[in-house]
Amino acid sequence: MRIAIIGQSLFGQEVYSRLRKEGHQVVGVFTIPDKDGKADPLALEAEKDHVPVFKFPRWRMKGKALPEVVEQYKAVGAQLNVLPFCSQFIPMEVINAPEHGSIIYHPSLLPRHRGASAINWTLIHGDQKGGFTVFWADDGLDTGDILLQKECEVLPDDTVSSLYNRFLFPEGVNGMVEAVKLITEGKAPKIPQTEEGATYEGIQKKENAKINWDQPAEAIHNWIRGNDKVPGAWTEANGQRLTFFGSTLNDNGLVPEGETLEIPGASRPGVVTKTGLVLFGNDGKMLVVKNIQLEDGKMIPASNFFKSADSSTLELTEEEMVTAEAIRDAWQRILPNVAEIESSTDFFKSGAASVDVVRLVEEVKLQCNGLELENEDVYMATTFGDFIQMLIRKLRGEDGEEEQAIDYVEKSINNLTIRMPHQLFIKGKFVDAEGDKTYETINPTDGTAICKVSLAQLSDVDQAVAAAKDAFENGVWGKINARDRGRLLYKLADLMEEHQEELATIESIDSGAVYTLALKTHVGMSIQTFRYFAGWCDKIQGTTIPINQARPNRNLTFTKKEPVGVCGIVIPWNYPLMMLSWKTAACLAAGNTLVIKPAQVTPLTALKFAELTVKAGIPKGVVNVLPGSGSLVGQRLSDHPDVRKIGFTGSTEIGKHIMKSCALSNVKKVSLELGGKSPLIIFADCDLNKAVQMGMSSVFFNKGENCIAAGRLFLEDSIHDQFVQKVVGEVKKLKIGDPLDRATNHGPQNHQAHLQKLIEYCQKGVKEGATLVYGGKQVPRPGFFFEPTIFTNVQDHMFVAQEESFGPIMIISRFPDGDIDGVLQRANATEFGLASGVFTQDINKALYVSDKLQAGTVFINTYNKTDVAAPFGGFKQSGFGKDLGEAALNEYLKIKTVTFEY
Repeated sequence: MRIAIIGQSLFGQEVYSRLRKEGHQVVGVFTIPDKDGKADPLALEAEKDHVPVFKFPRWRMKGKALPEVVEQYKAVGAQLNVLPFCSQFIPMEVINAPEHGSIIYHPSLLPRHRGASAINWTLIHGDQKGGFTVFWADDGLDTGDILLQKECEVLPDDTVSSLYNRFLFPEGVNGMVEAVKLITEGKAPKIPQTEEGATYEGIQKKENAKINWDQPAEAIHNWIRGNDKVPGAWTEANGQRLTFFGSTLNDNGLVPEGETLEIPGASRPGVVTKTGLVLFGNDGKMLVVKNIQLEDGKMIPASNFFKSADSSTLELTEEEMVTAEAIRDAWQRILPNVAEIESSTDFFKSGAASVDVVRLVEEVKLQCNGLELENEDVYMATTFGDFIQMLIRKLRGEDGEEEQAIDYVEKSINNLTIRMPHQLFIKGKFVDAEGDKTYETINPTDGTAICKVSLAQLSDVDQAVAAAKDAFENGVWGKINARDRGRLLYKLADLMEEHQEELATIESIDSGAVYTLALKTHVGMSIQTFRYFAGWCDKIQGTTIPINQARPNRNLTFTKKEPVGVCGIVIPWNYPLMMLSWKTAACLAAGNTLVIKPAQVTPLTALKFAELTVKAGIPKGVVNVLPGSGSLVGQRLSDHPDVRKIGFTGSTEIGKHIMKSCALSNVKKVSLELGGKSPLIIFADCDLNKAVQMGMSSVFFNKGENCIAAGRLFLEDSIHDQFVQKVVGEVKKLKIGDPLDRATNHGPQNHQAHLQKLIEYCQKGVKEGATLVYGGKQVPRPGFFFEPTIFTNVQDHMFVAQEESFGPIMIISRFPDGDIDGVLQRANATEFGLASGVFTQDINKALYVSDKLQAGTVFINTYNKTDVAAPFGGFKQSGFGKDLGEAALNEYLKIKTVTFEY
């Protein structure tokens, strides 16, 4: 098909390029004259391809076609005119000239919104559906027969730009190409437009874009977003004309604190807050405006309206001056018509368009080590001088973001001054819970209160989920490169290492962890976990898959791994920071956002972690932390329709409840690391001394509050007595005491209720006939201390043989010499399958036993040897899904299959 393209802009350029790729011959491009020495993108592309380009200032005069223009047009011999976007009036002599006539793109669902500014009016009227029409040109105003239409949903906070970029541009190009294909094949319909529902609106201009305040908030919001960015909805306030951009509806009903702005005609004054300017409709509902353009043309964040302009001009270093000159050269390349770029040179007044904003952002990225500006940054600093000041501030990390004042609880302890946040952490800020609800978190060493902590309520959960959703869908977290995401996680790990002693001290006083263990494991492995997953960020890859070809065409199929969205992370109290890190690091590496619910009894390291995410530069809303009850916060996360994944570590009973809630709410993805009763089989041919030491560790590590603790030891008859004698001797050497004392190796149990559970557990063991060899009682001192305990002669039917204690209680059973299959049957006779172990020097026996043990982890001649690179998770009622290793990433990813035909 011989085609003439009549139009302009990037949209016209893309349609032109696609039609050429489809094999059509573009015989001429008719576009607008150069502006300020810059050719239109369509003209530039056509000139590169040596296609004839015509730049007529006009096609007609006084309503009549210019003969010389029509003659030049007819000379190209087009069979079809394609008008992708055209701002000129084209005479009917040209429209009707080709064999197949002319087709035009219009960005609305005709007959609705005929005329110019159709996208604006789609939003202003609050249409639920938008779209575009390709129609046959006639001499009316967008009244020609319809060739095809495509529709899309209009989102509540869509702007002209977002609707255009998301659907109208990409699908519009596809639609134009499809229309030409239908014409070529002789299948193009001509469907007369109905007048039913037809509307016609004129060009939206600045003078008629004034806001009418006597209407509901949603109508005001629609008016503002429908005029964003051009021409801009405005009002008179504070003695000048203010133009508003970036409107969103605020439906949480809470009026934030701020300074009032009187607006004539408005039902209530506006409120300038940290998040923007809150405005009110006559129905009392709210909307928030992000940016304000002042009367002098300067664009500012709405939150800064009452702040005096920063008069301090940065003094640039020599290196920064080199950067400034490189950016000056970039401006010069973008604005070739400007003789010299000076501080006062205005980017837009010098002829820059929206495509040049994208180009400038990319130039900065190239010149400034990958620094990613938002398009908004360019609109906020339009002169070269202001732009350089803004850019250097960002490069220095001084881009005007106020450092939050945190209400710390400070304590001098462990030769340190520790500073502990104690409020909820939502959208990058520490805030009080609804109703200022709090509770006390207790130090298990002496039973005293450490501090009051905010107690999250349902509305707090909803706000945190909304913040995470907004950060995922609209924030920079989803836009940055995977490698940059990894760099932020590396920085977070570095900060955790920098605060390692403080974190370990907080972990000790809040959970009872022995300080030296907290330093190495609770915090040390947390740091390792973030470093490990930081390295995975840019290695999350799909695959290409050979499929049966659709002959004579061919197919290409590939998969993409994408983040699932907002994740809820519910963590236990035994390793507060480490369990948080195991799940959170993988979740963030995959590109998700999250809401963390730490255990109610151990919230403090999670809140300190939240503070460090801010210092690391993790964007607001990506990480949120809500101390609170599981029945309220955990349940709401499981039920919430905007949460797409729950990662949970805790009891099997609660895990089942969460799984049910996840299924009934929105079938959200879930991974569960639940209870265990891990068997440890010790054969007579083992290294006995090592088996004793590792057996001790398997039970008493972290005072028995260990998911994979050996819940039951099976000893071969011939070594049973000797093993028990040695273990008792070693247990007597354990120093029970203050976890901050470097000599202590057995600290207090986590909380009072758990201590009581351990006392009752031992009482049941004695009652059923097991032999209490050592311990079994609370230590007579302040705090929640429990003696390391050893039971022997434990029979398979006993409560202590079947149920997990989650404490420092060694359960010993014996088995006949050589009865490998018998002991395996007993070891597997449990509904749990988290971990297991075997000690033997016979490699064949070790491998045979490891094959038969029904557990997610099998330790051979060692125990508790977990590593960030090795997947961790259970079988049976110990749950499913994995933490750690590459496998953990899959818990927070979804796989999309894409198939092309060509």
